[in-house]
Amino acid sequence: MLEVAEILRLHGPQYRAQFGECLLPSHRRAMQDIEQCRTAALGGQRYFCPQCQQQRYSYHSCKNRHCPKCGNEQATAWLQAQQSLLLPSHYFLVTFTLPAQLRSLARSNQRTIYNLLFRAASQALLQLAQDARFCGGLIGMVGVLHTWTRALLYHPHVHFIVTGGGLADHRWLAARKDFLVPVKALSPIFRAKFRDQLCQSDLFKQVPAQVWQQAWVVHSQPIGSGLTACKYLAPYIFRVAISNHRIVKLENGVVTFKYKDSTTRQIRLATVTAQEFIRRFLQHVLPQRFVKRHLV
Repeated sequence: MLEVAEILRLHGPQYRAQFGECLLPSHRRAMQDIEQCRTAALGGQRYFCPQCQQQRYSYHSCKNRHCPKCGNEQATAWLQAQQSLLLPSHYFLVTFTLPAQLRSLARSNQRTIYNLLFRAASQALLQLAQDARFCGGLIGMVGVLHTWTRALLYHPHVHFIVTGGGLADHRWLAARKDFLVPVKALSPIFRAKFRDQLCQSDLFKQVPAQVWQQAWVVHSQPIGSGLTACKYLAPYIFRVAISNHRIVKLENGVVTFKYKDSTTRQIRLATVTAQEFIRRFLQHVLPQRFVKRHLV
């Protein structure tokens, strides 16, 4: 099976030579780790069978969270740990998307904008959910950052798994099974909180004025029980931008990979140069020590 690691080994040196001076440390580290994952470069163990006189080498994993070959065990362990924290409630998936005009700013200031996205979205949802017309209580939620489309394009948004009810005066107030809060009301609150917090930084002047006039995309849907919600969320926490099984071929410096069209739900093929593939992959590598999930 063709792997991201092989593409990086073959075409990474050229990418480094072209962008070496502006390559982020986190990107350089991710490239190196993925290239060396489960190879002799990281060492390993030798297993020997005295009966058949055969030996086998098992090389160490890089454990980089952006490596397509690492992370499955972490997802399973996280899912098991969350089961003890589940509430006997139905849940919702609420998604907040950063407008297209802000994506260039986010790509260049990832830590600042991603943290701000988490804060603005969670604060807006907490505020509206406490309205007596809707839930009327303090909800619980966990959010996960997601930065890519299926075609590896840059599309930062955050998913929140939200309890279908909240606490008020030590009482549990259940929300409707099919409705949490109106997204048309949630959108301008989210936009205002993001704007007010961005005003406190030097980045605000780089944002076009029309961004604050347009509607920001927020989506909400029921997602079933707590266990269902956790199973849905686990891949978002530990998944990388593309898995190895989606890569179809590498030929003459061109990569072809498959993805599911979000509109038609059909499998399509994308063909890009190896350099463009590496660029798309690396723009989803998070800053070092940045936590992509938040519990509220």
